[in-house]
Amino acid sequence: MKLELSRVMQGGCRLGFLTGIGRAEHQSMEVPGCLLYTRCGTVPHLTQDTLHTLGSMPPVTQLTVSTLAEHQEVLEEYKAGVKKFAGLHDTVLFCSLHDPATSCPTGYTTNKTVSVWGTGGRIELTVAKFMALQRVIQPDWYQSMADGETWQGNPSRKRVRKAVDRTLAHLDECLLLHHKTQELQGVEVFGVLEGGDMLEERVRSAKETAKRPVGGFCLDGFQTSSMDQDLRTQLLTAVTKELPEDKPRLLQGVGRPDEVLECVAAGVDLFEGFFPFQVTERGCALCFDFTITANPEQAGTAAPSALPKL
Repeated sequence: MKLELSRVMQGGCRLGFLTGIGRAEHQSMEVPGCLLYTRCGTVPHLTQDTLHTLGSMPPVTQLTVSTLAEHQEVLEEYKAGVKKFAGLHDTVLFCSLHDPATSCPTGYTTNKTVSVWGTGGRIELTVAKFMALQRVIQPDWYQSMADGETWQGNPSRKRVRKAVDRTLAHLDECLLLHHKTQELQGVEVFGVLEGGDMLEERVRSAKETAKRPVGGFCLDGFQTSSMDQDLRTQLLTAVTKELPEDKPRLLQGVGRPDEVLECVAAGVDLFEGFFPFQVTERGCALCFDFTITANPEQAGTAAPSALPKL
């Protein structure tokens, strides 16, 4: 996988292409871009036939450990991975830890484990069990195990520092097992950046994760309800300065269109596509009303901005 930037705008916005994505390395995607949100490999409210009638779908599909962990035995027996099991042909699979559209209870993370929540309740994962899940899911990309609880509530500096330390330790263990697992050869690991709302810990997490042999970075803990946009932009700008330019940055938990645009300007490349699902679940629809200027810089006008009507 290679990130080829065609332009870096003032302020940090990056334009380009991710090439050689997926195990076959024959697919590419434009950045900034988003992932296709699914639950257990299925897009909510859409059948496969309906999905195939839509044009210009994201080339990367998001799966989550939280929705697949309770099906581990079935996938073990099937042996061919989620892509074939769910009929997800011609797509690149990214497996994240949690479902971005669902909040998780806090207080269940330890030095050795994290917890995910499925339909049957809490599932506690060690690194060994987490990697066993990745082996049967067989994604093209996956995020490492992480302590991502510090965006909820008002954690102390000690708790935030512990989250960064745990996440780095989990990453090292995941990478060690990754290289020993035949089924994961050619799969990219995304390191997770934590640090809550503390600039010092955010920068430390970015610097340390960038030292590891990862294919990209997941920027966690910036969820819409966790902080205001000014603070989010300040932290993202500081974090992205510490990351290599040739690796993608995926922002987790941010889906509102206005917030996505602000984060693109701060240097983020990829986003999760869960927001339309959340809007649909509220019985609403997204309705955009604006005029597109093909080249606002050449026209000498600022790009129009508009918020969706809900």
